[in-house]
Amino acid sequence: MARVWFITGASRGLGRAFTEAALAAGDRVVGAARNVAPLEELAAEHGGRLIPVALDVADRAAVHEAVDGAVASLGRIDVVVNNAGGLLLGMIEEASEEAIRAHFDVNTLGAVWVCQAVVPHLRRQGAGRILNVTSMGSGGGFAWVGFYGAGKAALDSITEALAMEVEPFGIKVTNLQMGGYDTGLFTTGTTQAEPLPAYDPLRKQLTEMWGDDAGPDPRTAAPVVMELVDLPDPPRRLIVGGASYDMVLQMEGARLDEYRAWEHLSRKAAG
Repeated sequence: MARVWFITGASRGLGRAFTEAALAAGDRVVGAARNVAPLEELAAEHGGRLIPVALDVADRAAVHEAVDGAVASLGRIDVVVNNAGGLLLGMIEEASEEAIRAHFDVNTLGAVWVCQAVVPHLRRQGAGRILNVTSMGSGGGFAWVGFYGAGKAALDSITEALAMEVEPFGIKVTNLQMGGYDTGLFTTGTTQAEPLPAYDPLRKQLTEMWGDDAGPDPRTAAPVVMELVDLPDPPRRLIVGGASYDMVLQMEGARLDEYRAWEHLSRKAAG
């Protein structure tokens, strides 16, 4: 039976790639995005199996309305992909309160609102999949993208908690720790903080380190997601990308080495 997907950020990048893959598999997709114009041609190609929905995930009431409307129209939701997000590029000192709050409203709370809206429906069905798109870098902070990492780290933790809470109801939840794909995150998806000259040397160093490679096509990640949603017992956390897998293991190893190096100081405290 054809599945019903609810995908946020469906108009570009990874969301668009997952939408196209689900449609190619014969499934139906509710594609949510702030701007659904890029989805209109794709919707026309697939004879009504793609339903574009204009949605700002930061608006909790609108999220509940969109989810309830999808279930009322299509009868169910089988796979939820929380992909909507953006990048706040700036050092911690540089970012404004308004920009920080707006960033977390979308990248973290937006996914929470979707989860809160869909779980009652999935629980009644006794089945469903939730995939929350986080990042291979969410295990620790990094200069210039600290707020992005923080938002994804928070979503990582929330996702693992949710997985424990809803698994008894037949709902499977997975953190998709994505590598760096050519999604437009550093262009159309970026909010730039007002730069302070004091950080110019670090900015230059980071720019040179990252280089100009935008990363692989997001469509190369779609087969992984399609295989994942078919697994009867999927992982709660999945690194997506071979190079990213190696980098995460390297970062985790470095953190473990630091813990061990300072074990003597840790053990001086009770508890």
